[in-house]
Amino acid sequence: MEDILASIKRVIAEEKEIRASAPPPSPAIDGEVLPEDEDVLELDASMTAPEIASAEELIDTGPPLVEATVVDSSRSSFAALADAAAKAPPPAPAANPLEEVVREMLRPILKDWLDDHLPRIVDEHVKREIHRITGRQV
Repeated sequence: MEDILASIKRVIAEEKEIRASAPPPSPAIDGEVLPEDEDVLELDASMTAPEIASAEELIDTGPPLVEATVVDSSRSSFAALADAAAKAPPPAPAANPLEEVVREMLRPILKDWLDDHLPRIVDEHVKREIHRITGRQV
């Protein structure tokens, strides 16, 4: 938790330094007159950007990673999971106060462990799955 707070403080300090070193904003704001020695570029219709038909033209994603049947199967599995979660009754309140105290004590320990280990675990599983599907090491 202390590492997270230190990281946040470091990012805030860096942002303050960046803002302090940034040049002041232009004096031309909403109708204010610029000094005569500054150049002003006036835009006309010939200078507009060309229109882009779709986002696919901007991003070349290459061939799909998985087959359409796998996508459909995954989609239906996620839909079934969402339906089951929506129909599940809410969890019963804890009848044992000791159990609730233990849960609250373990929550920060579990959070710290997950913060430390979960990114590595997910990365390993993703690499393993990509290798299994494509046959190439990542």
